[in-house]
Amino acid sequence: MQTVTSADGTRIAYERHGEGQPLVLLHGDATRRFWDPVVQRLADDYTVVVPDRRGRGDSGDGADWSLEREVEDARAVVESVDGDPALFGHSFGGLQAIELTRTDPVAAVVAYEPSVIVGEYRETADLADRMEAALDAGDPERAARLHLREVLHGGEIGDAAFEAWLDDWPLWPEYVRFADDLYRMDRAIERYELPDELGVDAPALLLTGTEGPAHLRESVRAVQEALPDGRLVEFEGVSHAGPAEAPERVASAVREFRADVPVTDPSV
Repeated sequence: MQTVTSADGTRIAYERHGEGQPLVLLHGDATRRFWDPVVQRLADDYTVVVPDRRGRGDSGDGADWSLEREVEDARAVVESVDGDPALFGHSFGGLQAIELTRTDPVAAVVAYEPSVIVGEYRETADLADRMEAALDAGDPERAARLHLREVLHGGEIGDAAFEAWLDDWPLWPEYVRFADDLYRMDRAIERYELPDELGVDAPALLLTGTEGPAHLRESVRAVQEALPDGRLVEFEGVSHAGPAEAPERVASAVREFRADVPVTDPSV
């Protein structure tokens, strides 16, 4: 494990695997361990750099949290890598990757169902308010449940089915410790407004699954429309957890995309 210091002094931990053109993986929920199945399939072709987001895993945290701070964290990791890396973000990490790409040079950006909400869903979104009420009542478990039910299942799953899923989910109940971070993340997502044009010059690949939440499948198409050079790949039968659920299919899509994108040789 290595570390880098972000702009506000927060220590960000990351791992490196493999050799080749650099590829930085930015997770959303959980920790950098989310990417383990994908790393195994990409490390033969790339130098895969996998950080923990602030407040997660082995990274530190700061008192002043915002999306902008998260982007600064990703920038610190990118600047520690030789050459211009490609970014691959999942969920909130996808938003983090896109926002960094708007201002910083990268070789390419990939985002799996980035956490952007649009349209009617955005107008009625109240997840952060419900989570805040649960946290204020001293119930982080309820806050975490609200997040998982809405973000992973789009609020479209029944009580019994959700409880059965939760019983089988390997990260539960340890996941409850992330409740405060989940709240601040969801609040930032609800406040974020997708511009008509993102102003990203780098080639972009958007990924989604047919079994993901309907609002995120709508959002990923809106993000594609806001990218001047964006393409979309949809995985049949795959959910919002696509990189962990179908790592070989996701890794193959990334490799095919990167094969079409000119690369920077850091040795030149």
